[in-house]
Amino acid sequence: MSIQSTILTAKSSFSPSMTRVAEAVLTNPRLVLEKTITELAQYCQTSETTVVRFCRGIGLAGYVQLRFELATEIGREAAQFSAGVGHGADLNSGNTLVDTVARIAFAEVMSIEETVGKLDVEALAKVIDAVDQARSILLFGVGASNLGSQDLRRKLLRIGRMALEFTDAHDAISSAALIGPQDVAIGFSYSGNTYETVEFLKLAKASGATTVGITNSGNSKLATIADHVLLTSARETTFRAGAMASRIAQLAMVDFIFTGLAERNYDSSVAALKATFDSVEPLKKTR
Repeated sequence: MSIQSTILTAKSSFSPSMTRVAEAVLTNPRLVLEKTITELAQYCQTSETTVVRFCRGIGLAGYVQLRFELATEIGREAAQFSAGVGHGADLNSGNTLVDTVARIAFAEVMSIEETVGKLDVEALAKVIDAVDQARSILLFGVGASNLGSQDLRRKLLRIGRMALEFTDAHDAISSAALIGPQDVAIGFSYSGNTYETVEFLKLAKASGATTVGITNSGNSKLATIADHVLLTSARETTFRAGAMASRIAQLAMVDFIFTGLAERNYDSSVAALKATFDSVEPLKKTR
């Protein structure tokens, strides 16, 4: 995983002073190239010791290694996706449409590549096992994360799996209170700290269901609660143009779950897909 994504993932576990360093670096990674450790510490209103502690918190020996890793990463990304395009960039009224398209494409491509790069295949297999054996599957996410739950519901229903997806938190939480050991609850949250989604998964776990968290943060409340955690990797900008990337990463994870499940039950899945396709074909002809 890239240094910038590592910082983003680790940020939730940092102290306030280390978080200021993390946010400064994520907002403008070139600060590390342009400033000495003393200057960066002053910029973040903290100490050199905190900057060193921040570096070690993301697995680096110190500031020199952080500078080297970021210089390499920024150079590689600029070369691949054209100069001036990179994570951490907000909307810019001076951008051309070509710049805008390149920036969005960059964020979305990188989110999939980094999600695959950090994917725990064993955890994915356990999630597929749980879904395969489940009596019913409850799915919930808030805001953009709800798109992932919607997509998984549609896909599961196409192969005959009983899946319920909720847009209302009260419906989701009350339903979580009624499930049991034969069921699975999957919560989607980029931050992993969305209150409603955390409460949904917490109650589902208390009810005895197998719980799954799909999140960008392994240190989050959702990840702590869930029996199985699937981590996405998407960097967000201050404006949250990267929320597009986080959505794409979640949808990729949905596809991993669905395709793994369908291929495990190949004959019945193909038959169900054909039956559901054929069932709506007359509607298309009438239209």
